[in-house]
Amino acid sequence: MSDRTMKRQVGLCLFISSFSLSLVLGQVSYSIPEEMTKGSLVGNIAHDLGLDVKRLKSGKARIYTGEGTEYIELNKERGVLLIKERIDREALCGQTTPCALDFQIILENPMHFYSITVEITDINDNSPTFKNGKMKFDISEMSQIGSKFVLEKAVDNDVGVNGLQGYSLSSSDTFHLTPYRKGSSRNVEMVLKKPLDREKQERLSLVLTALDGGDPQLSGTILIVITVLDANDNAPVCTQTEYKTNVKENSSKGTVLTTVSASDADEGPHGHIQYSISNVPEGALELFNVDEENGVVTLTGQLDYEKSKHYEIDVQATDEGGNSDVCKVIIEVMDTNDNPPAINIMSTSSSISEDVKPGTVLTMMNVQDPDSNENGKVHCVLDENIHFTITSTSNNFFTLLTEGELDRESASQYNITVTCSDEGVPSLSSSVTLTLQISDVNDNAPVFEKSSYEAYIVENNTPGLSIFTVKARDADWNQNARVSYILEDSSVNGVPVSSYVSVSADSGVIHAVRSFDYEQIKDFQFRVKAQDGGSPPLSSNVSVKVMIQDQNDNPPQVLYPVQTGGSLVAEMVPRSADVGYLVTKVVAVDVDSGQNAWLSYKLQKATDRALFEVGLQNGEIRTIRQVTDKDAVKQRLTVIVEDNGQPSRSATVIVNVAVADSFPEVLSEFTDSTHDKEYNDNLTFYLVLALAVVSFLFITCLVVIISVKIYRWRQSRILYHSSLPVIPYYPPRYSDTLGTGTLQHVYNYEVCRTTDSRKSDCKFGRAGSQNVLIMDPSSTGTMQRIQSEKSILDEPDSPLEVSFPEMNMTDRTMRRQVLLFMSIVYLSPAFGQVSYSIPEEMPKGSFVGDITQDLGLDVKRLKSGKARIYTGDSAEYIELNKERGVLLIKDRIDREAICPQTSPCALHFQVILENPMEFYSIAVEVTDINDNAPIFKRGEMKFRISESVVTGSVFVLDQAIDPDVGANGLHSYLLKPTDNFVLRLQNQADGGKMVEMVLQKPLDREKQDRLSLVLTAVDGGEPQLSGTVQININVLDSNDNAPLFTQKIYKSTLRENSPAGTVVITVSASDLDEGSNGKISYAILNSVDDASEVFEINGESGEVRLVGSTDFEKKRQYQIHVQASDEGGLTDSSKVIVEIVDTNDNIPAINFMSKSSVVTENIQPGTVVTIVNVQDPDSGENGKVQCYINDNIPFSISSTSNNFFSIVTDGDLDRERTSQYNITVTCSDEGVPSLSSSVTLTLQISDVNDNAPVFERSSYEAYIVENNTPGLSIFTVKARDADWNQNARVSYILEDSSVNGVPVSSYVSVSADSGVIHAVRSFDYEQIKDFQFRVKAQDGGSPPLSSNVSVKVMIQDQNDNPPQVLYPVQTGGSLVAEMVPRSADVGYLVTKVVAVDVDSGQNAWLSYKLQKATDRALFEVGLQNGEIRTIRQVTDKDAVKQRLTVIVEDNGQPSRSATVIVNVAVADSFPEVLSEFTDSTHDKEYNDNLTFYLVLALAVVSFLFITCLVVIISVKIYRWRQSRILYHSSLPVIPYYPPRYSDTLGTGTLQHVYNYEVCRTTDSRKSDCKFGRAGSQNVLIMDPSSTGTMQRIQSEKSILDEPDSPLEVRIQHCFTLNFTSP
Repeated sequence: MSDRTMKRQVGLCLFISSFSLSLVLGQVSYSIPEEMTKGSLVGNIAHDLGLDVKRLKSGKARIYTGEGTEYIELNKERGVLLIKERIDREALCGQTTPCALDFQIILENPMHFYSITVEITDINDNSPTFKNGKMKFDISEMSQIGSKFVLEKAVDNDVGVNGLQGYSLSSSDTFHLTPYRKGSSRNVEMVLKKPLDREKQERLSLVLTALDGGDPQLSGTILIVITVLDANDNAPVCTQTEYKTNVKENSSKGTVLTTVSASDADEGPHGHIQYSISNVPEGALELFNVDEENGVVTLTGQLDYEKSKHYEIDVQATDEGGNSDVCKVIIEVMDTNDNPPAINIMSTSSSISEDVKPGTVLTMMNVQDPDSNENGKVHCVLDENIHFTITSTSNNFFTLLTEGELDRESASQYNITVTCSDEGVPSLSSSVTLTLQISDVNDNAPVFEKSSYEAYIVENNTPGLSIFTVKARDADWNQNARVSYILEDSSVNGVPVSSYVSVSADSGVIHAVRSFDYEQIKDFQFRVKAQDGGSPPLSSNVSVKVMIQDQNDNPPQVLYPVQTGGSLVAEMVPRSADVGYLVTKVVAVDVDSGQNAWLSYKLQKATDRALFEVGLQNGEIRTIRQVTDKDAVKQRLTVIVEDNGQPSRSATVIVNVAVADSFPEVLSEFTDSTHDKEYNDNLTFYLVLALAVVSFLFITCLVVIISVKIYRWRQSRILYHSSLPVIPYYPPRYSDTLGTGTLQHVYNYEVCRTTDSRKSDCKFGRAGSQNVLIMDPSSTGTMQRIQSEKSILDEPDSPLEVSFPEMNMTDRTMRRQVLLFMSIVYLSPAFGQVSYSIPEEMPKGSFVGDITQDLGLDVKRLKSGKARIYTGDSAEYIELNKERGVLLIKDRIDREAICPQTSPCALHFQVILENPMEFYSIAVEVTDINDNAPIFKRGEMKFRISESVVTGSVFVLDQAIDPDVGANGLHSYLLKPTDNFVLRLQNQADGGKMVEMVLQKPLDREKQDRLSLVLTAVDGGEPQLSGTVQININVLDSNDNAPLFTQKIYKSTLRENSPAGTVVITVSASDLDEGSNGKISYAILNSVDDASEVFEINGESGEVRLVGSTDFEKKRQYQIHVQASDEGGLTDSSKVIVEIVDTNDNIPAINFMSKSSVVTENIQPGTVVTIVNVQDPDSGENGKVQCYINDNIPFSISSTSNNFFSIVTDGDLDRERTSQYNITVTCSDEGVPSLSSSVTLTLQISDVNDNAPVFERSSYEAYIVENNTPGLSIFTVKARDADWNQNARVSYILEDSSVNGVPVSSYVSVSADSGVIHAVRSFDYEQIKDFQFRVKAQDGGSPPLSSNVSVKVMIQDQNDNPPQVLYPVQTGGSLVAEMVPRSADVGYLVTKVVAVDVDSGQNAWLSYKLQKATDRALFEVGLQNGEIRTIRQVTDKDAVKQRLTVIVEDNGQPSRSATVIVNVAVADSFPEVLSEFTDSTHDKEYNDNLTFYLVLALAVVSFLFITCLVVIISVKIYRWRQSRILYHSSLPVIPYYPPRYSDTLGTGTLQHVYNYEVCRTTDSRKSDCKFGRAGSQNVLIMDPSSTGTMQRIQSEKSILDEPDSPLEVRIQHCFTLNFTSP
C-alpha cells in the first residue's frame, strides 16, 4: 500500500448511520492495538451487523479496500474479522493520530455493502533514536563564550505520551543545553560557557540523551566529540628521509608499496597532515598514489619490468596551514613471467599438394619472449597433428615441416596451431594458427549415388524427353571433380542402346531418343559411365533399368462379328425366341494391358431397344422380352466396345439381326442391295490400286538392282586394272554419327611413321591441355577415349607408341617442385653480428654502414638471397639498400622516444637471406644531442601559507625534467625575488637534487596577501638551455570570528506541485574574517523529516530552492534548519518555515467495488450493475466530486452515500439491437480548473432465445433441368436468427410430405447446415413436371424456435427424346410398303408418315423432309403433316421400285431426328412388283468373283517382290564372304579423310574439330609427327583400315571387325582422322 493510500485511509474517519442500495447499509467500528499476531480476532462482524453466517456465504461476502493492502480478512465460516497481515501503526500512519483502517464488506444477491472502521492504537515499541551515532565538532580554542552549536534532533515514531519528551547532556563544566519544550520546533543547541584551552584538553566527549514518556521509559543517546583546534605554528616532519621497497611487476592495482609517515607538533587542523606526490619521473604519476591521510603508497597503474626497473618519487607531507616536508620513496621493480612468447612468421607457404613428400618445410618462425632468465626461455609444440612437426633450428628460430602423408579428401585444409611456452612459473604460452590449403591430385574415381537405377517412362513419349538423372560425385576438387557421363555401348533387342536413349555429358540427364511402345518393348537395361576430368581420368559405371509404362493408345478390336459386308443378315432370331435368347456374342480384344484392356459392351443404338440387350462384361446379345409378330424382321444393333483407360477408347460394331422363322422371309426383307453394291465398288477400287502400287515397286526394284550392278561392274574394272590408289571421299565436316562427342576445337595432327623404325620425330602444337593420341591400325571403329583399361600404348615396345621423354612430368608437378622449400635448413654455418654508432636526429637516407663489407658478403648475394631486414614488431628505422649493400636511415630517430633515460641506447634487428637461408644480427647505438630544454611539469605552482607560519618553515618545489642525459641534462636552479624566501638544494642518494623554498622573514597578510616568485632550471649543454615556472603564494588569515545570520526565523509560502528549481527564500549571514576564514557556506541540518530531500540551499548564496515535489495532501508545512559555517569550523543556525498552499492537482480516483461484465437481455429495469467508489484527496471544493455516465444508453448513475455511486439499468435491454455497452463513468471535482477522470465499463449482454429463424422469402421457386445428375444442388434456402451463438445456429429440416405417393425425401434432400437443396434422383420431365414441399428452419436454443417455408421445384424439359415414327412400321416384313398406280394423278396421297415426340413445347414440334428418293421429281412430303404425295403425273418411264427416305426432326436445341424408309412400288399389279424386287443375285455373284481375283493377284505380286528382296540380300552376303581375298592383296589403298571431320548426331558439348593426318610407309625407318595440343585430356583411337564414317566403338562387334569383310580397305600409307574435342 502506498503512503498516499495509507494516509488517505487513515484520514477517512467516516461514521455514517446507515444506508444500502435497497436502503440497507451499516457501519461498525473497532479498536485494536498495533502489532497483533496474525489470526487474532478483531470482531464478530456477523453479530455486529445482525447478519447470518449463511448470508455471508450466499452473498459471496468479501472485503473491499480499494488500492490499499488488506490487513484484515473475513472468515465467512465463523463470521468474524481476523488479522491477516502484521499492522505497524508507525508505518501505516506515521505521526498522524488517530490512526484507522477503513474498508467495506460487500454482499451480492441482493447487493449490500457495509463500512468498517478499525482504529489502531499506539504502544511504546519505539525508543528515541538519532540519525547518526556520533556528532563531531571542530572548535577553535579561540571561540567566544556563548557560542552556540546546533545539535542533531532525536526521532521517536511513537505518538502522545509515548513520544519524545526531552533531552539531557552529560556532566560538563564547558558546555550546557538551551531549555527544550515538548513539541517545540526549535533546534537543540549546545552553548559554550567556559573558554577552551587545547593545551589542557584537546578533546571533549559528551553524551546527549533523548527521553520519551512511555512506561517503561525508553531513551536514545548520541556521542558528541569535540576537537579543539590549535593555531598552526609547527611544520610536518618526515620520520625517514628515504624509503625503499620492492614490488613485482604486474602487481594488482591497490597493492601497498610502503607507508610514509610524518609528525606535526600542532593539533587539530593545523596538525592534520596530508600526503601527496610532488616530483615523479614522466609517466610515474599514473602508476603510484599516496593516501593523503595515512601516507600509504599504493600501486594505481600497471608496472612493466621490461619498460622500467626503478622508480624514485617524492612524497610531500603538508598541514592545513601550508607547512610541508618531503621524503623520497625508491621502488625497485622485480621481473615476473608476464609476457607470453611473441610468435612472428618469417616465411610461410599457404598451399601444398597432397602428394608432397614428408620433411617438406612449410614455414619459419621467430619467437621472442621479453622476460628475463628462465621466464624468457621458449620451446614450441604443435597441436595433436600426425602430419606435421616443428623443430628448433637456432636460438628463437623454429621450422615447421611435414611429417606424414597428406590426403586432401580426408582433410582439404589444416589449421596448424603452433603453441610456444616459456619456462616461467607459471608458464605462459601463445599460439598462432597457420591455415594450410591442400591442393588436389586426381586419386578418386566418381561414385554414383546408387548402385543401380530404375526409371519409368510412359509410352508414346516425345523424343528427347528427359527420363531420369544419374548423379555421381567425385571426392576430388575442381577439374579433377568435374564429372562427365558417357553411355556405354550395348544393344537392346539387337539395336544399339544409343538409338533408345542418350546421356547428357554434363548433367547426367538421360533423354529418350525415340518414342517407346509398351506393346513392343516393356523394359531395357544399359550402363552409364561417369568419368572425371583428371589426368589420367578415372571412371566408374552404373546400371540403369528403364521400364515402359502402358498408355491407353489402342482402341478395342472387334474379332466377331467380322465387318465384311458380305451379308446384311448376320444373325437370325426365331419369332418363338423367349426372354434371354442368345442372339450372338460380340468378341473384342485390346492390345493394351492392365485396366486399359478391360472391356465393356454397351448397346449404343438399336431398331428396337426394348427387344435386345448386351452383356456389359461378356458382349452377349440377348433378348429381353418375348419376340412378337409385330417386331420388324430387320433389326440393326450398334454395339460400342469401350476399354477402361483414361481417356477411354472405343470401337463400334453393327450387328444385323433378322427376326424371322425362315430364310425366304428374311430374303424378301433384305433384297435391297444398294448398300452392298456401293461397298463392293469401293473394295474393288482399293484392291486395283494396291495391285498397281505393289507391281510398280517390284519393277522399280528390279531396274535399280540391274543399274547398280552394271555401275559397280564398270567401277571394279577401273579399280582392279589400274595402278592408281583408291581415294574414297568424305564430304566436309564428316562426323561421328553415333557419338556424343564433347571435343570442341579443331586440331590437325600429322604423323609420319615406319613399321621398322625405333625412333620418332614429333612436333607438338601447344593448346589448352594435354592429349594422348593412339593410332590403332587394327581398329575399325570410331575414335574413343581410353579409360581405365590398359591400351596398346602401355607396352614399351609397341610399334605405334610415340615416346616423348620431356612430357613425362606435368606442368603441375614441375611447378610444385619449384615452389617447395628445402626439407632441412642449416642456419648455423652462416651467422654473424655487426655494431654501428650514430647520433640521433639524422636525416632520412643518411649512411649508417657498409653491411656487405662488414659481413664479408657480395652485393649479388644480397640480391639472389632476397635480403631483407627483420625487426619483429618494432618500427623499422634502418633500411637495406641491396644495390649498394649499405644500411641507410629510413625514418627519423629520436633517442628520447626510443630509450627515455636509458644509456647506452641501441637498435637491434636481423638481416635475413634465403637460398640458403642465413641471418645476421645488427646493433646500432644511438648517441644523445642537446635537443631538449629543462621543463616543469606544471606551468604554475601555488601555495597557501598562513600568516602565523614561523620562520624556517620549508616548502618543497617541483623539480624540472630534462629528457637529455649526461652533460646535456639538468644542472642548477635560481629563485627570484628573495625578500621572504630563499632556495635550498639537497643532494639525494641517486644523484638527484631536492628543491626547497625556506621562509626567512615572517608573513603579514595585512601588508601583503599575495607573493609571486620565479624558479629557473638550467642544463649543462652547449648552448645552455633553461626553463621557468611561476610560484604564486596566498597568505592566509587567522580565523577568530564566527558567522551571524541576519534573522533567526525566515517564513515563506509555496504552492504545492511547484516546479523543481523554484526559489523559496534567501538566507544570509556575515563573517568579519577575511579570506577562507571569512568565507561562509550554508547547509540544511534537518535529520528528522524529509526537508533535506525536498529543499536544497546554495552553499555560496544561501538561496533555498525546491528540488523535490511538495504535496499538500502529504504535508502542509516544512521547518528547515539552516547552518552557516566558515572554513575555521565556526557556525550559526537559523530556521526557515515553509507553508504549502493547496492546489487542485488530484483527479478523482474511480474504483469499481463490484461489477458484472455480463447481464442477460431480459434483466429487469433498476437492477444494479456495479458500485463505484470515487476518492479525491484534495481538500475543500477541490475534493467534492460529481459523477455522470454517457447519454443514450439504458443505464443511470446515482450517489448512494458519500463517495459511493451505483449504476443501474434504466430500461429494457435487447441484445439483438445492442450486444455490448461501453459505459463511461466520468467524475469531476469542483476545483478551479476542474479535474476529471473517466473509466469505461464494458458490459456484455448475454443472449436469450427470443427470436425464431426468419426465411429471406415467404416462398421459393426453383427450376431444374431434367436428366440432372443425382446430388445436384438445386437451390439454397436461407434463414437468419437475430439471436447469438447457439441460439442463432439454424438447422434446416425437410418436412415430411409425399409427391405422387412417394416421400418427398426420395426426390430432394436439404443440407442441415447450409440449407442447400440437392436432387436425390434424376428427374424426367415426361414423368413429373413439378412438385412442392416445405423446409423448416430451427434454431439451437432451448426450447428451440422454428419457422417453415414452401418450396416449389419445377422441372424444365430437355430435348432428350427423338421423334418416334408410328407409321410406316419398320418391321422388315415386306419390302413393298405402298403401291402407286401408274394412273395416279398429281397430289395423289401415297401414304402418311406419322411420328410423335414425347418432349413438350417446341421440343415436340415436328417437321418432315424428304431426305433421299429414287426420283425426287415424283414425290413430296408435307412439312407439317408428313403426307407423301405425287407432285407430277406418274408415267410408264418411272421405275417400279421407288425408295423414299423421310427424316422427321423436332424443334429442340439441338434438334433430334428419326428417319424412315418408305418403299413405294409404281405398278398396277403385285406380280410386277415381285419380279422387280427379287432380281439381284447375279450382280452379287459378279462382285464376289471380281473381289476374289483382285485379292489373288495382289498376293502373288507381293510374294514375288519379297522373294526378290530375299534373293538379293543372300547374294550380297555370299559375295561379301568371297571378297575376303581382296584384303590379302599387296595393292596400296589410300583413303582420303576430309578436313574438319566432326560429330553430326551426337549431343556433344565440345565445339571444335580435330583433324589428324598420319602418313606412313612400309619401308621407312623414321616417322615425322606433328601433334596439336587440345583443351582437355583425351585418349583417341584412329583406325586407318576403316573406310566408313568414324563413330564411337560400341560394345557389340560390327561387321567390319571381320578381316574378310568386302567393305574393308587396308590402309598402309597415309590417313587423316577427324574427331571433336574441347
